[in-house]
Amino acid sequence: MRIAYFTNIYPAVSHTFIRREIRALEALGFMVLRYAVKPDENIVDPKDMREREQTRYITSTRVDEWVRCCVFMLLTRPLGVGGAIVQAIKIGWRSDRGLGRHLVYAAEATMLAYWCCHNAVQHIHAHFGTNPAAIAMLASQISGIPYTFTVHGPEEFDKWAFIALAEKIRRCKFVVAVSSFGRSQLYRCVEPEYWHKVQVIHCGLAPGFFAAVNSPESTARRLVCVGRLSAQKGQLVLIEAARRLASEGEDFELVIAGGGEMQAEIETLIVHYGLQAKVRITGWINGQEVRNEILAARALVVPSFAEGLPVVIMEAMALRRPIIGTFVAGIPELVHSGEHGWLVPASDLDALVDAMRACLNAPVETLKRMGEAAWERVRLRHNIGTEAEKLANSFKGQIGVDPI
Repeated sequence: MRIAYFTNIYPAVSHTFIRREIRALEALGFMVLRYAVKPDENIVDPKDMREREQTRYITSTRVDEWVRCCVFMLLTRPLGVGGAIVQAIKIGWRSDRGLGRHLVYAAEATMLAYWCCHNAVQHIHAHFGTNPAAIAMLASQISGIPYTFTVHGPEEFDKWAFIALAEKIRRCKFVVAVSSFGRSQLYRCVEPEYWHKVQVIHCGLAPGFFAAVNSPESTARRLVCVGRLSAQKGQLVLIEAARRLASEGEDFELVIAGGGEMQAEIETLIVHYGLQAKVRITGWINGQEVRNEILAARALVVPSFAEGLPVVIMEAMALRRPIIGTFVAGIPELVHSGEHGWLVPASDLDALVDAMRACLNAPVETLKRMGEAAWERVRLRHNIGTEAEKLANSFKGQIGVDPI
């Protein structure tokens, strides 16, 4: 079965879960063709670099090729192209991106449709319910090839009416939510008669993630936060918590692994509070470096204000590290407070300080017990082989192929 995987940016530093999903589907016998609007210029992982070589990009298409493909699709599928333009105008009027941007999506969809028809693609799957799902929907209308998409959140949940998420669900074969919370948000935005289309399929980890046996060292008073430096991730509150702990005389190190639009603001706050000796920002690092930072810490801190279900939590739990997280989105579905770590209300500085202090001063035996429980839970819920098989069965069910 030939599947086209499409997203806005691929491969991307924070989207390794897509790469794992593609590889798992290929192991099940699927031929997966990778298409994206553009690559991520920040990638440093050799695996991502290899994926980039296998991906075809709309922004890399020459103008003459684009014109030729669009003319060909217009001549061979005039009703499909016309319908896609009408649909783009319809959803573009209410969009936060505007009508002009949606007409660009229609042009990009025409290119995607041409590639899919030329390569005998049987199904299109997009990741994220924003513009990738819009382009996949329009490409499906042009080509007649069915489409599905995965919604991660929180961006889609924040503005579902402005991105026509309900219309995307109505027209697709099915839509994937990565958590029960995500499913509930999709239920909010579309009529109950379409709820049967919403499936929960978790992001998964490859077997290698479950092989680490390192135990926390009693002297490792280090915490790590991994993720894009952005408003939704809550790192400013984390710096406030670090300031509070430092003022109390706590001995600790906090590593913030990642980069993003708020890096300069966070660095300024670190300097303002004189925390340079205790807080370190790594910038973008590759997957092995992220793994090493997690293993060197006694726990992962996720102070998020809004989320879907962070893959880095799964990775840390697979490495037998407890989690300090917030009661946000799908996090409590995976992490049980007191069993796999500590959960606190989002933005509650006092509670976050208490949780970080408790972790820093917890006996090694407590951390080891939490780490083992975390490993067992994520192994059962987020194995890429199991989750990819669920997705494969759903794909095959759409085109009449016997499921696995």
